[in-house]
Amino acid sequence: MSEAKIQLRDRGPILVTGPIRIEDGDGNEIDLKGKASVALCRCGHTSNSPFCDGKHKECGFDVVNRASEI
Repeated sequence: MSEAKIQLRDRGPILVTGPIRIEDGDGNEIDLKGKASVALCRCGHTSNSPFCDGKHKECGFDVVNRASEI
Protein backbone atom coordinates (compact mmCIF):
# COMPACT_ATOMS: atom_id res chain seq x y z
CA MET A 1 0.00 0.00 0.00
CA SER A 2 1.35 3.43 -0.91
CA GLU A 3 1.50 6.46 1.36
CA ALA A 4 -0.95 9.33 1.29
CA LYS A 5 0.31 12.57 -0.25
CA ILE A 6 -1.05 15.97 0.79
CA GLN A 7 -0.37 18.90 -1.52
CA LEU A 8 -1.23 22.52 -0.72
CA ARG A 9 -2.17 23.94 -4.10
CA ASP A 10 -1.24 27.59 -4.66
CA ARG A 11 -4.38 29.72 -4.29
CA GLY A 12 -6.44 26.54 -4.24
CA PRO A 13 -7.48 23.42 -2.38
CA ILE A 14 -5.63 20.77 -0.44
CA LEU A 15 -5.14 17.82 -2.80
CA VAL A 16 -4.99 14.47 -0.99
CA THR A 17 -3.89 11.39 -2.94
CA GLY A 18 -3.50 7.84 -1.73
CA PRO A 19 -5.16 5.63 0.86
CA ILE A 20 -7.18 7.95 3.10
CA ARG A 21 -10.25 7.92 5.31
CA ILE A 22 -12.18 11.13 6.04
CA GLU A 23 -14.52 11.34 9.04
CA ASP A 24 -17.05 14.01 9.99
CA GLY A 25 -17.22 15.63 13.44
CA ASP A 26 -19.18 12.65 14.80
CA GLY A 27 -16.64 10.11 13.56
CA ASN A 28 -18.78 8.94 10.62
CA GLU A 29 -16.83 8.03 7.51
CA ILE A 30 -17.48 10.20 4.45
CA ASP A 31 -17.96 8.06 1.34
CA LEU A 32 -15.23 8.96 -1.15
CA LYS A 33 -16.90 6.79 -3.82
CA GLY A 34 -13.64 4.96 -4.53
CA LYS A 35 -11.74 8.09 -5.59
CA ALA A 36 -7.95 7.84 -5.45
CA SER A 37 -7.63 11.58 -4.75
CA VAL A 38 -9.82 14.36 -3.37
CA ALA A 39 -9.55 18.14 -3.23
CA LEU A 40 -10.41 19.60 0.17
CA CYS A 41 -11.58 23.20 0.45
CA ARG A 42 -9.45 25.64 2.40
CA CYS A 43 -11.07 28.93 1.36
CA GLY A 44 -14.27 28.21 3.30
CA HIS A 45 -16.63 29.16 0.47
CA THR A 46 -17.44 25.72 -0.98
CA SER A 47 -21.02 24.53 -1.34
CA ASN A 48 -19.83 20.93 -1.04
CA SER A 49 -17.91 20.91 2.26
CA PRO A 50 -15.36 19.51 2.93
CA PHE A 51 -14.63 19.22 -0.80
CA CYS A 52 -13.49 21.98 -3.14
CA ASP A 53 -15.97 23.21 -5.74
CA GLY A 54 -13.80 25.93 -7.28
CA LYS A 55 -15.23 28.87 -5.31
CA HIS A 56 -11.67 29.90 -4.34
CA LYS A 57 -11.38 31.36 -7.84
CA GLU A 58 -14.33 33.71 -7.18
CA CYS A 59 -13.70 34.75 -3.57
CA GLY A 60 -10.16 36.06 -3.91
CA PHE A 61 -8.48 33.25 -1.95
CA ASP A 62 -4.77 34.02 -2.23
CA VAL A 63 -2.61 31.76 -0.09
CA VAL A 64 0.72 30.33 -1.19
CA ASN A 65 2.47 27.99 1.24
CA ARG A 66 6.12 26.99 1.01
CA ALA A 67 8.03 24.41 3.02
CA SER A 68 9.58 25.62 6.24
CA GLU A 69 10.50 24.22 9.62
CA ILE A 70 7.83 23.78 12.25
